[in-house]
Amino acid sequence: MDTKRINWSTLAFMAFSTVWGFGNVLNGFVYFNGIQVIFSWILMFALYFIPYALMVGELGSAFKESGGGVSSWILKTTGPKIAYYAGWTYWACHITYIASKSSGGLKALSWAVFRNAETYDTFPTIGVQLATFAVLLLFCWVASRGLNPLKKLATIAGTSMFIMSILYIIMMFGARAINPGADYVTLDFSMKNLIPQFNVKYFTSLSILVFAVGGCEKISPYVNKVKDPSKGFPRAMISLAIMVVVCAILGTIAMGMMFDPAMINASEESFNSYVSNGAYWAFQKLGSYWGIGDSLMIIYAICNAIGQLSTLVISIDAPLRMLLDNEDAQKFIPSTLLKKNDSGAYVNGIKMVAVLSGSIILIQSFVPGAAAVLKQLTKLNSVCMPMRYLWVFTAYIALRKAGSRFSAEYRFVKNDTLALIAGGWCFFVTAACCLLGVYDPDPFTMCLNIITPCVLTALGIILPVIKKRELAKTA
Repeated sequence: MDTKRINWSTLAFMAFSTVWGFGNVLNGFVYFNGIQVIFSWILMFALYFIPYALMVGELGSAFKESGGGVSSWILKTTGPKIAYYAGWTYWACHITYIASKSSGGLKALSWAVFRNAETYDTFPTIGVQLATFAVLLLFCWVASRGLNPLKKLATIAGTSMFIMSILYIIMMFGARAINPGADYVTLDFSMKNLIPQFNVKYFTSLSILVFAVGGCEKISPYVNKVKDPSKGFPRAMISLAIMVVVCAILGTIAMGMMFDPAMINASEESFNSYVSNGAYWAFQKLGSYWGIGDSLMIIYAICNAIGQLSTLVISIDAPLRMLLDNEDAQKFIPSTLLKKNDSGAYVNGIKMVAVLSGSIILIQSFVPGAAAVLKQLTKLNSVCMPMRYLWVFTAYIALRKAGSRFSAEYRFVKNDTLALIAGGWCFFVTAACCLLGVYDPDPFTMCLNIITPCVLTALGIILPVIKKRELAKTA
C-alpha cells in the first residue's frame, strides 16, 4: 500500500509549483517599495500562510472522499444553501480573473512581437479594450463548443513559467560573475531600508500578498495520499512555506539588483508601467547581462501568452461547471442558466461570463493608458480573488465546532480552542486585507473595486430568489 503513497517532499514540490509564480515577486517588489517587502513576506508566511496551509490539510483529511473542494467542505459542515454561496463566490471571483487574462494575454503577445513596453502602452485604450473584448468573445465561443484543447498547453506553459521563475534567481545571482561591469543597483540592507513605512499605502496593498500566497486548497485531495499524513503533511507544508519564502526573498534581492524603487515610484505613470511591464523588463535585462539579447524575454513572453490565453478558456469553463454541475447548487440556480447545448456546455452561463467580464473590459476603455488598465486589474483581483479563501476558514471553523462528527487522519492542532482562534484569525486577516485593498487614490479604480464585488454578490443573492419564484410557478 505504501508504494501508492507519495513522499512529503513530492507533495511540497507539487504545492510549490501550484502556489508560487514570478508575478508574485514582481508585485511584492513594486507595491512594497523594493526590498522592504522582505519584512512583509516573512510576516505573511509566519502568521497567515503556514496556518492556512495546515488547516487545508486537516479539511482535506476530514473530507477525503469529497472531490468538490471548498464547496464540498461547506456542504458537509453547514448545508446546501451556504455551499451554494461558497460555490458562487469561487465562480464570481473568476470574473475579474478572466478579464485580466484577456488583457494579460495581449500584453504578452505584444512583448513577444515588439520587444518593448512603449508600443502596447501607447495604443489608444479604447482600441486595446475592444481588442481585449474580442479575445474574450472568441474564447467564450471556444468554451461553448465544448472544446478545451488548451489544458495541456496551460500545464506546459505553467511548468515552464515556474522553471523560468527559478532560473531568473539563479541567473541573476550569477550575472555579477559573468558580467561584473554591468549596471547594477546597489542594495542597502540597513534596518532603515528594510522596515517598511506602515502608512495607508502599505495596509491597502496587503491584499496583493494575500492573493499571492492563496490557493493551496487545490492540493487538498493529496493529503491522505501522503505517507504518514499526521507527520508527512505538516512537514510538506512547512517545507513549502520555507521554499516560497526563500524564493520570495532571493527573487526580491535579485530584482533589487536590477530596479531602483525610486524610479518605480517616481510618478503614477512610472508605477503603472512597472506593474504592467516589470516582468518583461526583468528578463530583458537578465538577457543583456548574460549577453544573449532579448531571447529570455521572448521565451518568457511566449510562455506567458500561451499560459494566459489557455488559462482563459479553463477559467471560463471549469469554475462554471463546478458551480452548475453541483446538484445541491442547482436547487438555487434558475433553470435558464442550467441549459446545455449539443456540446454539453452551459451556454447561458458562458453568456453571463461574457457580459460580466466584458463589462469590466469595456468600462476600462475610459482609463487613460493601457498600463493603467493592467494595474487596475491587478488590484481588483487582489480584492476579489482572496474572498474565496474566506470559505476555507469558514469550513475549518465549522469542522472544529462539529467536534467528533468528522474524523481526520491529520489534525492541525489538537486543542479545539486554539484551532478556532487560528481559523478566526485567518478569516479576519483575509477579510481585512480585502476591505483595505478596496481603497485606491484613483477614484475610478476605487469605484471599480467597490462596484464589482457588490454586483457579483447581489447577483449571487438574486438567483435563488428567481429560482424560488420559478419553482412556485411550476408547483
